[in-house]
Amino acid sequence: MLSWTITFLILAIIAGILGFAGIAGAAATIAQVLFAIFLVLMVVSAASRAVSGKMP
Repeated sequence: MLSWTITFLILAIIAGILGFAGIAGAAATIAQVLFAIFLVLMVVSAASRAVSGKMP
């Protein structure tokens, strides 16, 4: 999940440098959404491991 976020972030940066504002904006939005989903899944995973008592 995090690798997709980094991919879209790099795509947004490259598109922004080349002047493709529409593509850069869309890629940046996708990267932000994927990063938010990644954070939520990370917190849920950490909470479930804490409740079950497993060590990382």
